[in-house]
Amino acid sequence: MIPLLKAKPPPGPARPRPPRPRPPHRLFGGPDSLQRRLLLTAGACLAIALVAAGLSIGFILQRFVRGQIDGRLDDRILSLISDLQPAADGGFSLNRDRDGPPFDRARSGWYWQVRRGEAVLRSGSLDGRDLALPEGPIRRQDRNIPSPADGTGPWGDGLILRILTVEGRGGTPPTIYAASAPTAALRGPVLEALRTLLVCLGLIGLFLFAGVLVQVRLGLRPLRRLRDQLAAVRAGGLDRLPERQPTEVRPLAAEINALLDQNGVNLEHARSQVANLAHGLKTPLATLSIALAETGDARDAALARQVDAMDRRIRHHLRRARTAAVGGHSRTRADVATHVADLAIALRRIHADKTIDFVNAVPDGLTVACDPQDLDEMLGNLTENAFKWCRERVRIGALRRGPEVVIRVEDDGPGLDEAAMAEALIRGRRLDESRPGHGFGLPIVMELAELYGGSVVLDVSELKGLEARLTLPA
Repeated sequence: MIPLLKAKPPPGPARPRPPRPRPPHRLFGGPDSLQRRLLLTAGACLAIALVAAGLSIGFILQRFVRGQIDGRLDDRILSLISDLQPAADGGFSLNRDRDGPPFDRARSGWYWQVRRGEAVLRSGSLDGRDLALPEGPIRRQDRNIPSPADGTGPWGDGLILRILTVEGRGGTPPTIYAASAPTAALRGPVLEALRTLLVCLGLIGLFLFAGVLVQVRLGLRPLRRLRDQLAAVRAGGLDRLPERQPTEVRPLAAEINALLDQNGVNLEHARSQVANLAHGLKTPLATLSIALAETGDARDAALARQVDAMDRRIRHHLRRARTAAVGGHSRTRADVATHVADLAIALRRIHADKTIDFVNAVPDGLTVACDPQDLDEMLGNLTENAFKWCRERVRIGALRRGPEVVIRVEDDGPGLDEAAMAEALIRGRRLDESRPGHGFGLPIVMELAELYGGSVVLDVSELKGLEARLTLPA
């Protein structure tokens, strides 16, 4: 198989091929999409809000649980004050046992202690050890309200302390009341509540993000509808955008409609100018061709062929100008199978001296975004070459390949080598001077295909002859 050789474009400016739009991601959109930006911004704001809410609620829960523990310890201190009585030896004692649960469990962290000078009363949970109180002054809220503090128990366990100092009378040392709770009594309930809180906040965040997603998709739906309407205008299904649009999109739609109206006026002017140019050039050339043909002179016959070549080139460039004036291929379409069938009928009559097995393998309903006359000229040149050089078989097939349609024209003729394929696409170059023609067929096909953003490629066909692949937008 000879490697593919793409046609070299003729000299002169070529229309750039329009970029193919990338389909946006269904959920988040592309990297530059508004939907992605809105969702990421909303997600970040939701995450910040939920984290702030979790920290705030955790702080409130800690304050609440600490308040409950402090209240319980304060009650123990007040009960110690009420039950304290002087002893006969000058010391003091309690008139009843204050080692009820949880202060009766050894090393539990729930301790109480009363100290006046060297005399000390302590809970059974201290197991005979002293409760070390913080050194230095203790922050006092009120003389009758215990002050908070943090400390360490006799066994190195962290404690939450409440301390109340009652001044003595008559030279009596002050009485220091202290009660403690383990720090686990604060962390445990808070952590348990935070686990439940985090699950709830996570569910709330998911529901809120789902709501934001629905809101963003609903909010951007008018833009997607506007895009579809613009595609319909470009494809020829609509002349203008509908005036019924959301308030935010209505000015944009109005500007686009004004642009379409202005382009319509400019296109009508261009069409009239092209028509005038066609009339001004074709009529003198036709008159000159008739005058040269009537003389019968051999030199005039050569001039007549040159006039005919000029006429063909003028018609070709006028067609290009007309196509550009009407907006190119974006608002026209042509059915490939129908045009191939019509061309086959005409070429069978022209080549009635040959028995040709023609196969039209183009599926029904396959259309290209191309002017019907331009499609006839491109297919006509390719099919005429196939009929001219084939031995007995010609086959035309087509298939849809993404946004393009690939048309394959094959024959079982002698074919071309790689160098001849490149030479065949040069304007005015004829590989066989014994056959009629001017050498403009394949270059014209190439120029028209490039005008529509397509291409022409020559290769060896499966029928062992030449294959011409014409690519056009679907």
